[in-house]
Amino acid sequence: MSSFTTPNGSVVTSYAEAATRTITAGGVTYAYRELGPKAGIPVVFFVHLAATLDNWDPRIINPIAKNRHVITFDQRGVGASTGQVPDSIEAMADDAYTFIKALGFDQVDVFSFSMGGMIAQDLVLKHPHLVRKVVLAGTGPRGGKDMDKVVGTTYWDIVRAALTRADPKEFLFFNRNTAGKPAAKAFIKRLQERTVDRDKPISTKAFQTQLKAIQKFGRSAPSDLSKLTHPTLIANGDNDRMVPSILSEDLHRRIKGSELIIYPDSGHGGIFQFHDRFSPVAVEFLAH
Repeated sequence: MSSFTTPNGSVVTSYAEAATRTITAGGVTYAYRELGPKAGIPVVFFVHLAATLDNWDPRIINPIAKNRHVITFDQRGVGASTGQVPDSIEAMADDAYTFIKALGFDQVDVFSFSMGGMIAQDLVLKHPHLVRKVVLAGTGPRGGKDMDKVVGTTYWDIVRAALTRADPKEFLFFNRNTAGKPAAKAFIKRLQERTVDRDKPISTKAFQTQLKAIQKFGRSAPSDLSKLTHPTLIANGDNDRMVPSILSEDLHRRIKGSELIIYPDSGHGGIFQFHDRFSPVAVEFLAH
């Protein structure tokens, strides 16, 4: 089978139609989805804090899956994956390695967002030959300034969202202004495009464990990012309240030859607000 096909034989390039599969490795059953042509180096997506398979923006996934084998997965203890959520980012990177190797890949590209970008950095530093290219969106380095404040910001925005019966991501990912509010609503709506076989939400306990892992990462000694020589695309909005935008600039300075895109008048979810501009850039970056 050369690709993931619909019953009528066409290649699945819509994330809403990608079947959920499982693979067991190291005593953990990982839930994952794949789409696009099954050839070449796959692009593995590393998701954000509290996120499941259903949290990827189809306007980012689908353009990449037109010509690339795309894989998304649930971290251990999240969504439909079994086991307990690890209490460190490094352990999450070890799980990602286990999952990728279980699928039989010797090399992958990594597309990561937020907490996923922290996991991606640890994975690349530990297994440099496994990764060819890396996209680091809305993220920052180990020991990054104010990274450990993610916890307070997250809880505060969850309360703000609850008061207005909104999705916390509307507050966490987007500016609360005339540009941000409609972009937030549109993003949340896009996440509902898949109507069947949806993932189960993360448990409160798992979410709290992830938050602690991010806090620990933020308070740890910095990694030596000069060792990261892979082609790297860094992207963020100019007003990221979760992982301060200045940390994207910090990554760019420390990762030799990296590209940096900062989108105006946008926050943590800048790549989602500007998906029409970002997706072609990501496709081009991952293409060669």
